[in-house]
Amino acid sequence: MKFKGFHQKILKHLSRDKSSLSVYIIIRTMVIFVMIRAAFRQEFESVFVCLLSLILLMMPAIIERTLKIDLPTTLEIIIMVFIFAAEILGEIGEYYVKFPYWDTMLHTTNGFLCAAIGFSMVDILNRSERTSLKLSPIYMSVAAFCFSMTVGVLWEFFEFAADMLVHTDMQKDTVINAIYSVALNPTGANKPIGISGITSVAVNGTELGLGGYLDIGLIDTMQDLFVNFIGAVVFSTIGFFYVKNRGKGRFARRFIPVVVEEAAEDGSADDAGSDGKD
Repeated sequence: MKFKGFHQKILKHLSRDKSSLSVYIIIRTMVIFVMIRAAFRQEFESVFVCLLSLILLMMPAIIERTLKIDLPTTLEIIIMVFIFAAEILGEIGEYYVKFPYWDTMLHTTNGFLCAAIGFSMVDILNRSERTSLKLSPIYMSVAAFCFSMTVGVLWEFFEFAADMLVHTDMQKDTVINAIYSVALNPTGANKPIGISGITSVAVNGTELGLGGYLDIGLIDTMQDLFVNFIGAVVFSTIGFFYVKNRGKGRFARRFIPVVVEEAAEDGSADDAGSDGKD
């Protein structure tokens, strides 16, 4: 009963904006359908992922209510779609395996979103009368970039820990045809020896049939961090000009949360093509 009442409060909160509410209901319905199907198939790991997704889908509204901030509609919808794409399509639907660039797309989006969140946290403090912070646009952009990259690195730590401790494969391996390592140098000198044109690898006498050497997660990790870097740089640049011109950019406003009082006072956030709540 407590959960039902809590969920009703979430729905009431989301009902302020029809777009967010519609997306929430549609995605939640699809997740519940997937969870029921997984339960019938006794795929309990998938059931857990679905339950986790249902909780995560409520997080934007919970954050708004708890911190008394207003998330722009575009940001709120992208977060919900991101959760569905990562957990349901990526993990349960195996899109990470079926579509090679699915993980890259999500990490790029993550870099962009985390930069927006980091930027908004600094911006809220910068504009608050309760603090004496008066940070320059370039400092705020650098802080947003660093926040996004830190989140990306911590996530890679999590993937590595899961692979090592639970024997998952979150750091997807890459087949390569050349390696360069000082471990191959017979003299023991600090000079890498290369092996190119690798087309087959055998482990304990068994041919792996991969068509090359198997890189264990390193390339995937570096690619994830690089695209996270790109997403972070893009939004940090957008945020810089947003502060430089103090809120004139409509695009940036679609991703930068504000405190509730400011959202109510800022009529520009709700004009034509607005992205604020009604």
